[in-house]
Amino acid sequence: MKAIGYYRNLPVDDAQALVDLELPEPVPGARDLLVEVRAVSVNPVDTKVRRHAAPPPGEARVLGFDASGVVRAIGADVTLFKPGDAVYYAGSIARQGSNAQYQAVDERIVGRKPASLDHAHAAALPLTAITAWELLFDRLGVAQEGGAGQTLLVTGAAGGVGSILVQLARQLTRLTVIGTASRAETRAWVEALGAHHVIDHSRPLGDELARIGLQQVDYVASLTHTHEHYDAIVEALKPQGRLGLIDDPATPLDVMKLKRKALSLHWEMMFARPVFETPDMIEQHKLLDEVAALIDDGTLKTTFGEHYGTIDAENLRRAHALIESGKAKGKIVLEGFGG
Repeated sequence: MKAIGYYRNLPVDDAQALVDLELPEPVPGARDLLVEVRAVSVNPVDTKVRRHAAPPPGEARVLGFDASGVVRAIGADVTLFKPGDAVYYAGSIARQGSNAQYQAVDERIVGRKPASLDHAHAAALPLTAITAWELLFDRLGVAQEGGAGQTLLVTGAAGGVGSILVQLARQLTRLTVIGTASRAETRAWVEALGAHHVIDHSRPLGDELARIGLQQVDYVASLTHTHEHYDAIVEALKPQGRLGLIDDPATPLDVMKLKRKALSLHWEMMFARPVFETPDMIEQHKLLDEVAALIDDGTLKTTFGEHYGTIDAENLRRAHALIESGKAKGKIVLEGFGG
């Protein structure tokens, strides 16, 4: 089968950073689906793994943590799906990824593809939807239909996770949602997603909150550059507020700064359930099905940003480069295999 992967950690402008491969078709395990991949999207985790996680000598690592496709075969213990089902999912960082014609993936982290979307638009959703859902409802502890009179600040709201998180918070809770964006086009994007207010994270956070009539907020979802905004976030949070983050801060965070206000810190890592096969691993299947229903009834919309063409090494290197530039808006999607 055709696949795209890497043998060495290289900068994205190196032609060997990602290469076209021919690999054996995977064999599904007992709880696995064998999925024919139709479309994928690219996430920051793809670029981080490519740059820092070296495969064993002589072996290729296949990336890709978002996919939409069709089930072609199932393992002996599969109960949730059958061959021919259209599905979408984010996979596991501990297994080979979706940048291949076929992928084996545990059924417990797979959802039914939204019926109203084609594969390209569906592929933009899984990883960011899981991350945003778990961050908002599981980590920060906001209840659906809850949050009346409370405020949520989302830093980096125009990115993939932010684009879903703003929608979830606006549509499924009663929180006042403030998103941050620094460019005219990203501010417009966040406003269109439903944020009540959009402020500029390139300016002092306290000044920007004061501009919209707020001194402090109840929750912060810090999605990027947390180390740069950390002191301002601590200042902006109300006593007993909650900070959730997903990024990898470039410098260590001083947790003692949280003590005075009794603030709590929550890490979201959507791969934790599949990597450790937690007892509640099937919750990712359930939430993906719920997201699909919300897409199909018009409550949520896909965060599809740009279509980068077929799934091959050249196009994936271009997508990685845009992600690394920090200028992506929504999700970058690739579809189909040439030849």
